[in-house]
Amino acid sequence: MDFIEILKAVFLGIVEGITEWLPISSTGHMILVDEFLKMNVSREFWNMFLVVIQLGAILAVVVLYWNKLFPFSFKKGEPFIKKDIFNLWFKIIFAAIPAAAIGLPLNDMIEEKFNNYVVVAITLIVYGVAFILIENWNRGKRFAINDISKLSYKTAFFIGLFQVLSLIPGTSRSGSTIIGGMLMGTSRTIAAEFTFYLAIPVMFGASLLKLLKFGFVFTGIEIALLFTGMLVAFVVSILSIKFLMNYIKKYDFKVFGYYRIILGILVLGYFMVFAR
Repeated sequence: MDFIEILKAVFLGIVEGITEWLPISSTGHMILVDEFLKMNVSREFWNMFLVVIQLGAILAVVVLYWNKLFPFSFKKGEPFIKKDIFNLWFKIIFAAIPAAAIGLPLNDMIEEKFNNYVVVAITLIVYGVAFILIENWNRGKRFAINDISKLSYKTAFFIGLFQVLSLIPGTSRSGSTIIGGMLMGTSRTIAAEFTFYLAIPVMFGASLLKLLKFGFVFTGIEIALLFTGMLVAFVVSILSIKFLMNYIKKYDFKVFGYYRIILGILVLGYFMVFAR
């Protein structure tokens, strides 16, 4: 039975690694997967697992973008402190404030009221339509911000406000922030890249809070499940991030919009017929 649970953790790690970075909602997909592939764990562990497994995905960002995120240099002829990277981190922290200010006090209420298939399906469809409309609106336009260093504090904070929308399951943290970035005139690649960076403090903070709430007392199988999910999410996230960044250099986000709409309709249809 433990081996079966490990296989479930592997599958969930794959789902997390793909959906965390593609703008299709990782939490929404995980909630839906739970309807069909339930882990034999307590509800408290499952709620913690949903969030903490994201640490594996975040480590993929740290590894892939280490040279752009580490603010110190040990090379001869270069200043020890990289001011441009420190400036970027200040923007990241500034942009993370809205989600922290709203998410922390409302987290339990949001989980209780919105972690269900109806909300997930509706947000999948709504933001799918939003992606298509925004891409149509941007067709032929030149983006004003094509370099991460040109991202202002105002733009960063606006993107952070859009991240608040992702507190509702099915919205997609990457999806909401990418939409916010594009509305503020950032290119697709800069919007996606800043989304990756913004995930670091937000998801590390959310994971820490979940661990503190759950407590640091685990059974052997719980530790195995958590680390298996994180490891798989890390490996798959590296592949997903590389795929997304290569894809949006040539194409727009509309395909993800269509995917969200189709999935949302299928989810509503399935549960209306088979809901228990």
